[in-house]
Amino acid sequence: MTKIIAIVNQKGGVGKTTTAINLSATLSVIGNKVLLIDLDPQGNASSGLGFDQANRQNNIYNLLHNQVTAESAIKKTTVPNLDIIVSSVDLAAADSDFSDYKQRIDLLYHQMFHMKHNYDYIFIDCPPSLNLLTLNALRASQSVIIPIQCEFFSLEGLANLVQTITKIKKTINPRIFIEGILLTMVDKRNRLSQQVEQNVRENFKEMVFNTIIPRNVKLSEATSFGEPSIIYD
Repeated sequence: MTKIIAIVNQKGGVGKTTTAINLSATLSVIGNKVLLIDLDPQGNASSGLGFDQANRQNNIYNLLHNQVTAESAIKKTTVPNLDIIVSSVDLAAADSDFSDYKQRIDLLYHQMFHMKHNYDYIFIDCPPSLNLLTLNALRASQSVIIPIQCEFFSLEGLANLVQTITKIKKTINPRIFIEGILLTMVDKRNRLSQQVEQNVRENFKEMVFNTIIPRNVKLSEATSFGEPSIIYD
């Protein structure tokens, strides 16, 4: 059965898109059929897989508006088994554009019926805010991965986000759960990183992945070349 996972954090710069790109690519390289949906108006996941602004026709905004079919919106990437639905700057106005839709929280959920049977995994890269787009992702997903940077400001929003997901479970998506909290940009030489990691693990216990993502310049370099890190290096 297809696993649909949203990569969510209302704070920007925590490695959310980098996680979405590289987790999607790695799972596809080992033989899984994977779809990445770029739901962020910034479109960094699209850029990180080699799709510039000139190559973003039939995007997720068009799909949510029912202007294109899911089949025509899905694009192949250079990574075997990895497809993408690219973003659009028009998504920035989604809250107002879809305000008159009675089922505006279900827009992505309804489109999933046309996609999920063709993939082992579908990842949704969400915008850095708890807006209509993120609510659509949480409605459509089975689980959530929360990347957080190892700094104290990240801790402030983490508890609020966990509470929000609990509310989502009680209201619009009873099946959703937190797959895990992912510590990113970890510098083991830095005492602050160690303190934040200890704090997160003490408070959220088994919700925190054992795996951590260290600071690595290759991750940043890879996205600038429009490639996942596993292909770049």
